[in-house]
Amino acid sequence: MRFTFATVQYESGDWDSAPLLAANVIDAVARYTSVDVAPSGAIVPLSSEALLRYPFAFLTGHLPVRFTSAERAMLRKYCDRGGLLFVDDHNHDVDGVFHKTCTEELTETLGALKPIPNTHPLYRAFFTFRDGPPTTTHELNGWGDNLVHDHLQGIERNGRLAVVYSSKDYSSEWSFHPENKKFLSVDNTRFGVNLVVYALTR
Repeated sequence: MRFTFATVQYESGDWDSAPLLAANVIDAVARYTSVDVAPSGAIVPLSSEALLRYPFAFLTGHLPVRFTSAERAMLRKYCDRGGLLFVDDHNHDVDGVFHKTCTEELTETLGALKPIPNTHPLYRAFFTFRDGPPTTTHELNGWGDNLVHDHLQGIERNGRLAVVYSSKDYSSEWSFHPENKKFLSVDNTRFGVNLVVYALTR
């Protein structure tokens, strides 16, 4: 079955704040793996049954997040049926409005976020990241909360990782045209490959 990168559209906030990210991760999956990947992604409303077609979904933004009751219900259904939601704070700021509101919504909907150990299979799903999640230039530049986040957070449902939450701002880090990868010594979207492969194979 062909993999399609799904970007989650939610009613509050700015869900479309990283429009170049999907194409970049799609390029990386096609470049490094044998996964049959669709050349363009899909935009999927969080409240829609269509979300259940996608084993991996991406959600980001800068602004406050407040899920509707329909969005909460579908998110529970998606995670309980085996989907993996990757949430990235485009502000990478633990005192920011996206982080505060989105983590509140996720906790109310699915349960508490907990640190994902840096030994987790996610970090060996395709490429090996021995130190856990790769650091972004936005963290190193001291933007946002001036922290380098050593761990990602997650929520398990039925003993399975269903949500991966990042305060590292991969939304900015991966928001460039794939052609520009030739200027990088190391392709910084490789961790996106791990997220997709993990979602497809666990």
